[in-house]
Amino acid sequence: MPATELRAADTDRTAVAEVLGRALSEGRLTVTEYDERLAAAYAARTLAELAPLTADLPAPAPARRPEQRATYGSCGGGDLRQAWRGYLTVALVVWAVYLASSLAGGFGYPWPVWVVGPWGAVLLGRTLTTRGAPARRG
Repeated sequence: MPATELRAADTDRTAVAEVLGRALSEGRLTVTEYDERLAAAYAARTLAELAPLTADLPAPAPARRPEQRATYGSCGGGDLRQAWRGYLTVALVVWAVYLASSLAGGFGYPWPVWVVGPWGAVLLGRTLTTRGAPARRG
């Protein structure tokens, strides 16, 4: 079976959502494009369905070595701070779009919970497990 026909995992969808969030915050995507691609990412079943969503965006910067992250303390705290900043930025934009469209056409189903909810849960889990990591290592 080709790799592109493999089923996508939640982590694959979350990774695409993070790339899309960065592209939105950098001004590479409009809010409408971001919303459409994000919905498609969470609806994707295979890796082949995820690939085109970020194909026209620049590749993420390579991960920094651990010694370069030392300015934020141990456990990549700087990376978590940046992830939380991205999450909060996207959450604010998504809720603003929802509120603006609701004011224009009446309040409907609060779809932003499906964008910010799973992403926030994964990010919270990552934060909690990363902060507990030094005690388990040492």
